Amino acid sequence: MNEFSKKEIIDILNDESQNEWLFALADKIRKENVGDEVHLRGLIEFSNICKCQCKYCGLRSPNKNLDRYRILPDEIILYAKKAVDMGYKTIVLQSGEDEFYTKDTMCNIINKIKEMDVALTLSIGEKSYEEYKAFKDVGADRYLIRIETTDKNLYKKMHPNMDFDNRLRCLKDLKKLGYEVGTGCLVGLPEQTVESLADDILFFKEINADMVGIGPFISHPDTPLKDAKNGNFTLALKVMALTRILLKNINIPATTAMETLNPNGRIIALQSGANVVMPNVTSTEYRAKYEIYPNKICINENPSQCRGCIEGKIKSIGRSISKDYGFRKK
Repeated sequence: MNEFSKKEIIDILNDESQNEWLFALADKIRKENVGDEVHLRGLIEFSNICKCQCKYCGLRSPNKNLDRYRILPDEIILYAKKAVDMGYKTIVLQSGEDEFYTKDTMCNIINKIKEMDVALTLSIGEKSYEEYKAFKDVGADRYLIRIETTDKNLYKKMHPNMDFDNRLRCLKDLKKLGYEVGTGCLVGLPEQTVESLADDILFFKEINADMVGIGPFISHPDTPLKDAKNGNFTLALKVMALTRILLKNINIPATTAMETLNPNGRIIALQSGANVVMPNVTSTEYRAKYEIYPNKICINENPSQCRGCIEGKIKSIGRSISKDYGFRKK
């Protein structure tokens, strides 16, 4: 039961009459395998400078309309300390691919944050095996690097000057080094097919990902995809629910992009298989500038408002906030 073939996944994704059953099953499997606690991860978006040119992303290097920023190491550590004081048990450090933060700089930041007794997740892009090893050696626990799409041709179109095989190499290196590995996909990219979404889901299972983040594509006015249609909220939710059914005990975030398309997006996601939320703990002066996609939620809320708001929503659906580090339940 609950082991779907590629054809079955495609049929479910195409069949709107299956939705209610699918979301209920994903929620049941979530409850049985990871319980009712929701893990909050404090997200620090520390630089919006990026050398990449991904066609869907507002941080892409050719975008001249973005006010760029970089948070210095001491200030990053201060943000982490504030997040810990607010009760977060995991800190997530996320940035564009910014070469200002060298291996030694990152190791120093990781070292200082790990002294605060928290789990630490990095989401800073493609690095060498040596860099990943150095970060792990000083205490990094998890690493997020989304595949975005497993369709090689589409990947090539969406990621100029990047290499699909190098992306896979990163995921393999991270697994080998003992990280909890997070990946995920964008749902609704131009030219994406339901067949390739089925491949994405099966890929998550094949690599036995520990975390999978799924978000709808949202077009950004300062990118080559500015005229493309946004992804579909329900389809993104279905990809997420199927991922939960196939990978029963992993961590799945209710992504902010879901809420950009649907005012109750994160709560609906939590009731359809998700068990993690990543509130932003960066201050409001930087939030609006970390514009991967437009109309991001919560950009004018300070970190404590953000935390209070999501806590209230989680409790309103009878779920509680976890007090542990939130590693995958083995």
